[in-house]
Amino acid sequence: MNQHERGERFKQLHTGPGAFVIPNPWDAGSARLLAGLGFQALATSSGASAGILGRRDGQVTRQEALAQARGIVDAVDLPVSADLEKGFGDAPEDAAETIRLAAGVGLVGGSIEDATGDPQKPLFDFNQAVERVAAAAEAAHALPFSFTLTARTENYLRGKNDLDDTIRRLTAFEQAGADVLFAPGLPDLDAVRAVCAALRKPVNFMVGIRGKSFTRAELEAAGVRRISLATSLYRAAMNGMVEAAREAQDQGTFTFLDRILTTAELNGLMNS
Repeated sequence: MNQHERGERFKQLHTGPGAFVIPNPWDAGSARLLAGLGFQALATSSGASAGILGRRDGQVTRQEALAQARGIVDAVDLPVSADLEKGFGDAPEDAAETIRLAAGVGLVGGSIEDATGDPQKPLFDFNQAVERVAAAAEAAHALPFSFTLTARTENYLRGKNDLDDTIRRLTAFEQAGADVLFAPGLPDLDAVRAVCAALRKPVNFMVGIRGKSFTRAELEAAGVRRISLATSLYRAAMNGMVEAAREAQDQGTFTFLDRILTTAELNGLMNS
């Protein structure tokens, strides 16, 4: 597929009637594996992008994030969206420029969030948050192909457990031109239902938080149209590595070899 076709395909995936799962690879190899497993679209994860560079989430530059995204885009024949954090700048112009640059590396979607990165003031003020989404949406919709902009509020990840304000922000982001809405960390299915009922455009739900992740069937029934896996696959992969390394280091045994994919099986998935 060319970029226009990928953009249309990604847009269509959000039309339902059910929800689709979008996994988050961290490099070309993991992207190829996920494509081989039959997923219909992929997305980057800022946390996983930071992890493979030995950093914490939020410590990756725009240039580095887009370079990683390009590697994933080039590795698969699937639509790819990107976690673009706050747009790598505070001003609306920064968010808009990030969208244009994201399109330039082959992406057909991306998210802009309202987290500032400043622990003293973790969220942008309401008006500034909306202005940033509006600028990103204007840039996205000016592109010569369909680019799906996701706007996310970080309330529940930044200590502001306020459902009313979350819905207020998402509604304003929708009116500002966002194509998909997202509030990571919603505490329960009642909150998910309330968010979906308040919005006309598709809602993304993030799986990855213990006790705050629900089944696909439950999320579909609540009105969710996209389910992202965030850093969970990267953490699962690192968990497997840590367990295998601990066995080798602490016990001097290698029984993990009996439980893992062979090189031939990995190659088969990447070549499928």
